[in-house]
Amino acid sequence: MSNANFEKWNNEFRKQNLFKFNDNKNALLWLKVKAVSKRLTMEKFLRQNNIHLASSKISEQWQELFSKLEQDIDNSLAMLDNYLRDTNNEWYREMGVDEDQLKDDLYQINTYEWGGDQNNSLDKHLVSRYVKVISKYNELQDKQPEIQANAWNYVRTSWYNNWTSYLIESIFKHHEKVVSAVGEIKSVDFFLCDIPIDLKVTYFPNQYMNDKLKIKLGKSELSWLKEKAQGIGISCGRSESISIITEKLSAAGHDEILDELRLKRKEVIEDARTNKTELMVWLYANQGEMRFGAENRLFVILIDTSDMTQSWKMKRAFDQIEPEVNNYLDNFTRSTLSKVDFSFKGTDYSSLADVVFVMK
Repeated sequence: MSNANFEKWNNEFRKQNLFKFNDNKNALLWLKVKAVSKRLTMEKFLRQNNIHLASSKISEQWQELFSKLEQDIDNSLAMLDNYLRDTNNEWYREMGVDEDQLKDDLYQINTYEWGGDQNNSLDKHLVSRYVKVISKYNELQDKQPEIQANAWNYVRTSWYNNWTSYLIESIFKHHEKVVSAVGEIKSVDFFLCDIPIDLKVTYFPNQYMNDKLKIKLGKSELSWLKEKAQGIGISCGRSESISIITEKLSAAGHDEILDELRLKRKEVIEDARTNKTELMVWLYANQGEMRFGAENRLFVILIDTSDMTQSWKMKRAFDQIEPEVNNYLDNFTRSTLSKVDFSFKGTDYSSLADVVFVMK
């Protein structure tokens, strides 16, 4: 029976049927054993809890440990929780990150630019723009400053994202209701009241905003702005962008048009806060195929309502993020999460999810 249970949950996990892991102690045990299934963490867990296994291969130890712990699930889950909490705190100590210095350093980033294509893929960008189209080495050498700038932008922005995510995730992982998965489980960052959660820190999605604005404005944002500008005698070329038209309107003293647009944007955000499920379905259904996941998710969405292009700066606004997160966790219960049903590439999925809005 034990081996059958192990294979059952192993198969469900591989098939992305993570909704089945909710409200099932046996499934929860499988996930938490998986969290200690790497060799070093396994050895330490066994040693600290005086558990002896006959198997020597780590893959077999994982199954054997699950079989042993399954005999007394409640005590086993408590044992795993204690170990995961201690291991998480130890991991932060071993990292030796000076968080105060890091928070100051993050404010030295003054631009948010990806050195890549629209998918933020630096290697593909470099290959398609330089490697495969330039046949003369001298010409390639001339592009060196441009290539270096691309690489530096990619590294700098990736660095910013990595360490802001580290600090935000640590806020969650130090809360008493949270047990860390210690980075050993794909699709699970931590357990919140024993619900496996994948944390996603992001910004209000541009495409979702554009789709909703089109409904409110009756046309695309660009067409609406052009119509408004032309209505007051400002000429607009066919290829002019939103930013150029916006600049023209502001220079001409017609901020009332831009205020109207900002108001419509705020209405979209308020509608999303009122109906979080619609936004969550959109976020799940519009994932990139390479990063697809159907796990339970907690979305932290950062929004600068005065200028949404500057929302990236909110990711280092820890004095604002931390109280919002802790207030959310203090009031969290298992019923806080909503069931989200969505389709991806013709397959139906279900997950538990919620959104924490942090707004400026």
